[in-house]
Amino acid sequence: MRLGLEIPNFTWPNGQAELGDTFGLLAQRAERAGFYSLWVMDHFFQIPEVGPVETEMLEAWTCLAFAAGRTNYIRLGVMVTGVTYRPPGVLVKIANTLDVLSHGRAYFGIGSAWHEEEHEWLGIPFPPTAERFERLEETLQLAIQMWKGDDSPFQGKHYQLARPLNVPLPVRKPHPPILVGGVGEKKTLRLVAQYADACNLYAQIGRDEIRRKLDVLRQHCEAIGRPYEEIERTIDDHLYITRDGRNKSMSPAQVIDYFASMAEIGIDHIIFSLENITDIEPFEVLANEIIPVVNRMPVAGR
Repeated sequence: MRLGLEIPNFTWPNGQAELGDTFGLLAQRAERAGFYSLWVMDHFFQIPEVGPVETEMLEAWTCLAFAAGRTNYIRLGVMVTGVTYRPPGVLVKIANTLDVLSHGRAYFGIGSAWHEEEHEWLGIPFPPTAERFERLEETLQLAIQMWKGDDSPFQGKHYQLARPLNVPLPVRKPHPPILVGGVGEKKTLRLVAQYADACNLYAQIGRDEIRRKLDVLRQHCEAIGRPYEEIERTIDDHLYITRDGRNKSMSPAQVIDYFASMAEIGIDHIIFSLENITDIEPFEVLANEIIPVVNRMPVAGR
């Protein structure tokens, strides 16, 4: 099993003056602790589930480029970039640049976007749901084409590119892993089966529902003749970890048991934020007591 650290919140005790240093330090701590991946959200303002809208929020792909310069091995991804926020050819170029500069460490996490108010505030068009999914599928098709080095004209319903040239090609072969986020059974999981290398489900829906969503994904794979085992199965969660489980946190044993329960249903990459992320304690606990165990943990279907 693999573990990923998500950083959704940039409001920290030492304030904005040290924001960049703190973010860089957290990325380095995650790498030293043994995390496989590092993730940030693609929002331009803080979302209500995390904090007040007026609190600090950084642009996602710029953050990952900064993190790439502060680290050496950890994989880097956006959880997940909204398809509406950037023209698709530009978005692929941005992700490709991160992959090249980080020596092949980029994930291409993408979704249909959902935050209508954010679009309104920044003057970004927010099409209806059905159209956003059409745009998502065209973006996935375009990304795969560009990463093959095919610069022939792209003619989609929503996007037309005269020459989608992409030089240099990505370091990761055949391309940065494509992760499509979301739990929709008819559209999202079908797109995962058809185009992606990884899915991302919400831990909040519960273990039984996660298992059922994975069964739906398996059915989509069978329908197109793709091996279900090719797809990396990830979940997104929020944890509070301490050495002793104080203050309603999770102890190392509780964390390991929880991760094992996810491995039993086929989850092989757990991505989570940390409530006490600015403390050194959770990183030490993860490095010394949790990650060595998780790295050896068998995953169902692997």
